[in-house]
Amino acid sequence: MMNGSRVLEGYMPEFDATVVTRILDAGGRVLGKTAVEDLCFDARSDTNSKMPILNPYDGTLSAGGSSSGSAALVAGGQIDMALGGDQGGSIRIPAAWCGIVGLKPTWGLVPYTGASSVQPFLDHLGPMTRTVEDCALLLEVIAGYDDGLDPRQPPNIVVPEYSKLLTADLTGMKVGLVKEGFDKCDNHIVSTVRSAKQYFEAAGATVEETSIPMHITGRKIGVAILFEGCSENALNAGGTAFGFPGFYPTSMQQATARGIRTHFNDVSHPVKIMALLGEYTKQRYNHIHYAKAMNCSRLLRKAYDDALANYDVIVMPTMRTLQSELPKKGASIQENLNKSVLHNASQFNLTHHPALSINAGFAGGLPVGLMIVGKHFDEVTVLKAAYGFEKKRDE
Repeated sequence: MMNGSRVLEGYMPEFDATVVTRILDAGGRVLGKTAVEDLCFDARSDTNSKMPILNPYDGTLSAGGSSSGSAALVAGGQIDMALGGDQGGSIRIPAAWCGIVGLKPTWGLVPYTGASSVQPFLDHLGPMTRTVEDCALLLEVIAGYDDGLDPRQPPNIVVPEYSKLLTADLTGMKVGLVKEGFDKCDNHIVSTVRSAKQYFEAAGATVEETSIPMHITGRKIGVAILFEGCSENALNAGGTAFGFPGFYPTSMQQATARGIRTHFNDVSHPVKIMALLGEYTKQRYNHIHYAKAMNCSRLLRKAYDDALANYDVIVMPTMRTLQSELPKKGASIQENLNKSVLHNASQFNLTHHPALSINAGFAGGLPVGLMIVGKHFDEVTVLKAAYGFEKKRDE
């Protein structure tokens, strides 16, 4: 288990993550471990220590990250389902760019026990599949309480049979199209997503435009938590949390710490930037930016909750751009770093709302993602909305 990085090269876990155990117990067959970005800290697909992950629609383009291999293999038909991790969009971004379904569940619905932690406040695991029905089926297998091993989880979690509750009839459902979600989006993205609202309407839902001004500010809030929190947790704490009242995979912590001491020059430029910024803000500002961002995340959460009081789900583009080109051989550090794509995705890692990306259509032969966001622990409604959309889209 390399976690995409030479830091963990040669490490062999002595136990499975809880989600893996649950899949095996349900009769699933694990074909292998998919490639991810270096320590899962990148939203494109060119930082894996072995090779870039190619987009299945065009091999010169990014598959999105950091769960890049999962999205590419599901889209290419090599596997039926995959798991992804999402700390800033890492399930939904590759799902959007590879044209599949990817769900970041409510924080705590799916146990994180045994997985490499990037930052406990942001950590999510979720399903990546070709269809909404498969997404619902995998979710009902991996979700649920883990006997207190993951303190993200409330002990009274109820896991419905999501796959049996799907319906293509969305009559009475109210969908809010978030105006700010289109900010700085490519025209191809805007036109594809706006025209896709017809599928909700054809399924019986009502679609209205709504405004959540703080959605744009939310991008900036996420940066401090991602960089400062991940530096302290993923690097200084060896891929496990610190002061965290949950299970600690100590062998992984030791392997990560050993790899960071001996192989840190081999990590990607985004990981190095994260380490430098995290250490700088810690030494110079005592992580005050992280603390302020954590406080602001409560305001952001309330802004979405207020909107969701009027709508069953809110929707927007998953990505603001079409798939970017993979860096050319010999590209400069600046060219490798100038690639931020965390436009609409990272906000919901901070607020913990369930968020699903589904293919809205194609622009220039490339898939365009639509993101559906719902109330906390209301994955049933998010999946219903996606299922109704999917059925009308495919008619």
